[in-house]
Amino acid sequence: MTRQYLSSLCSALFLALFLVGCASTDSTNNDEIVIDKSKQTEENSYDQRTVLEAGKEVFGEGAEGLGEIIESIFADLGRPNAYITGEEAGGAFIAGLRYGDGVLHHKIEGEREVHWTGPSLGFDVGANGAKVFTLVYNLYDTEELYRRFPAVEGQFYFVGGLGVAYFKRGDVVIAPIRLGVGLRAGANAGYMKFTKKSTLNPF
Repeated sequence: MTRQYLSSLCSALFLALFLVGCASTDSTNNDEIVIDKSKQTEENSYDQRTVLEAGKEVFGEGAEGLGEIIESIFADLGRPNAYITGEEAGGAFIAGLRYGDGVLHHKIEGEREVHWTGPSLGFDVGANGAKVFTLVYNLYDTEELYRRFPAVEGQFYFVGGLGVAYFKRGDVVIAPIRLGVGLRAGANAGYMKFTKKSTLNPF
């Protein structure tokens, strides 16, 4: 039992060190989020009411804090030009993994299937499943979504049973909203990687 525990611990620590290395060498990301709200028009982006209604379809009418969370994101980033509705499952032992799939709704390019993985480093243990509603900004070409998005340090908000964190790659910013036990925010650091097809490889 002790040997199995040590083996699991070593594997988790190895993954944690790998993630730290990935985060430190990703030169395409920085903590500053700059959104040009003048480019957000009725034709290419979603208004707050539409986003709130879409969020209620994911989490249900009684999701505590949804309106306040979305209001905060709009105050920070303005109108998104895409959003993702979906579900994810994951687990953690010091280092964790998430796997998810859903549908990308783009204001100009329509709907398409999307998958994601998300390794994380944090002081958390256990497994969970969650519904996820993600707002996407500056995505003028949907092909730019299929990349790795590092977390923006210190950008995490929690209201009621919901939490949101910001991830950024280049000009594109994503803000996944998670419900309840799916948060596992803790002391997390990591990224989300989006793909066109489902994959078990989180890296």
